[in-house]
Amino acid sequence: MADSYDYIVVGAGSAGCVLANRLTAGGRTTVLLLEAGPRDTNPWIHVPLGYGKLFARRDVNWAYESEPEPQLNGRRIFTPRGKVLGGSSSINGLVYIRGQPEDFDGWGIPGWGWKDLLPYFIKSEDQQRGANQWHGTGGPQAVSDPPDRHELADAFIDAAAALGVPRNADFNGAAQEGTGYYQATARNGRRCSTATGYLRPAEKRTNLKVETGALAGRILFSDRKAFAVEYMKGEEKFQAKANREILVCGGSFNSPQLLQLSGVGPRALLERHGIPVLLDAPGVGADLQDHFYGRTFWRCTRPITLNDDMASLWRQAAIGLRYLLWRRGPLTVSAGYAAAFVRTRPELARPDAQIYFINFSTARRGGVLHPFSGFTLSLSQLQPESRGSIAIRSADPREAPAIRYNYLATENDCRMMVDGLKFIRRLAATPPLAGYVAAEEFPGPRVQSDADWLAFCRESGDTVFHPTSTCRMGTVVDEQLRVKGLAGLRVVDASVMPAVVSGNINAAVIAVAEKAADLIHSNQGGGTS
Repeated sequence: MADSYDYIVVGAGSAGCVLANRLTAGGRTTVLLLEAGPRDTNPWIHVPLGYGKLFARRDVNWAYESEPEPQLNGRRIFTPRGKVLGGSSSINGLVYIRGQPEDFDGWGIPGWGWKDLLPYFIKSEDQQRGANQWHGTGGPQAVSDPPDRHELADAFIDAAAALGVPRNADFNGAAQEGTGYYQATARNGRRCSTATGYLRPAEKRTNLKVETGALAGRILFSDRKAFAVEYMKGEEKFQAKANREILVCGGSFNSPQLLQLSGVGPRALLERHGIPVLLDAPGVGADLQDHFYGRTFWRCTRPITLNDDMASLWRQAAIGLRYLLWRRGPLTVSAGYAAAFVRTRPELARPDAQIYFINFSTARRGGVLHPFSGFTLSLSQLQPESRGSIAIRSADPREAPAIRYNYLATENDCRMMVDGLKFIRRLAATPPLAGYVAAEEFPGPRVQSDADWLAFCRESGDTVFHPTSTCRMGTVVDEQLRVKGLAGLRVVDASVMPAVVSGNINAAVIAVAEKAADLIHSNQGGGTS
């Protein structure tokens, strides 16, 4: 016999943990939270720099690979996504960026502009710097400054300022453009995932049940109303009924996958895999957007990088001791130490490039650090035009979906990456950063022309882990996040964004889920869109 709840939340990631907290807060509604992965007990989850240890671990990570990318010389792109309580907020690089106001206003969805979402960003925050017109305190999501500055990061910021990039102490304040230190989703040197910030307090409530190791296989419908979720634990199948609504929070890959497995998606795709078509919805799995990413490596003139720290057993021991005693040092650093949000062409109205400064270098992300003193300057595109897709490979929910990013599909995307990488080379040649550069390790002097830079992107560029828009508002879901043409079913995660925001997406996903919780509370009936 199926268990029955008011709401079933599928996916305990960034959005799912927010909903589990907000929907159970009053004590009057019952919620089942399903998560395919385990609990977040791996100790590296909670150490900020530990994300490198989780990059390819299949116990807490879906560790997907894309289809061969036509504009990237047929390479498959490794694609980590969280499969654990907290989802990708438990394994990501902790960088806290909201995006640009123009992103949200540009969505063109009533109720989803910048002024509509700012209160939810503020509500979610426990900002180390205190509350003001841009920030809040007392919320579940800790946001903090790096405990320590670094002389290389300072040199990066000073060099960017020398090139005319304005100094900016708060990328999430009045304007994003500029250069400065990142803030991170951390508190006292520990990661604050949505599992830590939102789910842990909610788990004390008797009206929330959390099932880990539970892979959702399909949503069940009666007269186009979603009423139950079928899920697997090992080889055993279970059903859970939702009296009000089912809330799909699987992220930009797994949410369209689950809808397609449930008969909601492009007719030809579903018929090809023998799935009865409940709703022919071509937009499910379409319009995938992501920030393309290119890395350059630089040899440092002094042994002050993390590469040097990790090459010495004594320095490793000192780092560990400093972290254990004071929660300071390299283990507290996020996936970017400092940044510059810049316009690659002066005539642009807003920044189109995000430059990361990282005080280490490694040939393979999540791999062994280079044996020399080195640091990384990397680039991602903020407003890509290229569009990809997600599609099931079979009717088996255990089979990974086919991911097609379709990077560098437009002339503008190619031009932006070339111009941005050329700017990085200028930056590295600008004092004071130039004084720390012994050599350009990668790509090196072989790359000179624009054609060389574009070839470099095709040879080595990949994802910066910000997939969105595969169940877009206005196409798949309405402004209430209800799946169009169905009842009792919403999607709440990055997949509903009409366009990817300009920067790291986790903060925006949390704000979307905060607003969704209010929408659900105001429409307890879960009517048809």
